[in-house]
Amino acid sequence: MSQEKTKASLPLRMAISAVGGCAAATFCHPLDTLKVHMQVRGNVQYKSLTDAAVTIVRNEGLFTGLYAGVSAAYLRQWTYGACRVGIFSHLMAMTGKDKASVTIVEKLGMGLFSGGIGAFLGTPAELALVRMTADSKLPPAERQHYRHVFDCLGRAIKTGGVGSMWTGAGPTVARSMLLSASMLASYSEFKALLHRTQPSVFTQDGLLTMFCGTMMGSLVANTVVNPVDVIKSRIQMRPGDYDGMIDCFRKSIRSDGVTVLARGFVPAFVKLAPYTCISLIVTEKISLAVMGSAAV
Repeated sequence: MSQEKTKASLPLRMAISAVGGCAAATFCHPLDTLKVHMQVRGNVQYKSLTDAAVTIVRNEGLFTGLYAGVSAAYLRQWTYGACRVGIFSHLMAMTGKDKASVTIVEKLGMGLFSGGIGAFLGTPAELALVRMTADSKLPPAERQHYRHVFDCLGRAIKTGGVGSMWTGAGPTVARSMLLSASMLASYSEFKALLHRTQPSVFTQDGLLTMFCGTMMGSLVANTVVNPVDVIKSRIQMRPGDYDGMIDCFRKSIRSDGVTVLARGFVPAFVKLAPYTCISLIVTEKISLAVMGSAAV
């Protein structure tokens, strides 16, 4: 283990992770908007991902439509994103082992823990993100026309109290724990596997190694979390309609069939893959430059 890595503090790792997340959010936020639109309204209005994008831009404009809620996306990265990767990286360093020696079980445990902490702290930003991106899909009389993330959170506190900012915290934490565990553990494992298999092609901490690792990890993670993601979005948009995750799960399957759990899979993967690629690679490269070793 490198000397630089042992000296890296948790706040430094979290800050680097947040910067990487914000870089990814800038490029990927429109895909997150499309994902929420399709999950909340399903395929009733949109025929495809492309049709959804064209319709939103035509009706609402590029920045007010596809970039609605981007301020919430940035806040989310300084809470959830910073904790998810930053804490995971710190826990990896605390083991005192080389990354290749940390077992998959240990990595899964670290991912569950870091994802849970990050999700709880980031739930207010997540709630604002869902409400702001889907606001235009509500009936005109019910639209809130949020100015920015703090306007959205302020209204939530005013109407429902501070506790209302954690509406949907259960599915958010569950989803994030699964995502962090499956994504970070599989990315770390795939990165090591690629390097062991073809070291001349996939160099240690090389750009190609990171890129392929993030793509493979994204597929694994998206398969694991998409059902929870659908339930989470529905609860956050219509909290009064459901008595928790199980009730939402039952009502969704009863009304739309079991395939509802796969709804939005393509836009979710199309968003997750480039987001993971950009955020982790930027985080890894900054970590290499600042700390002398990769974050994951």
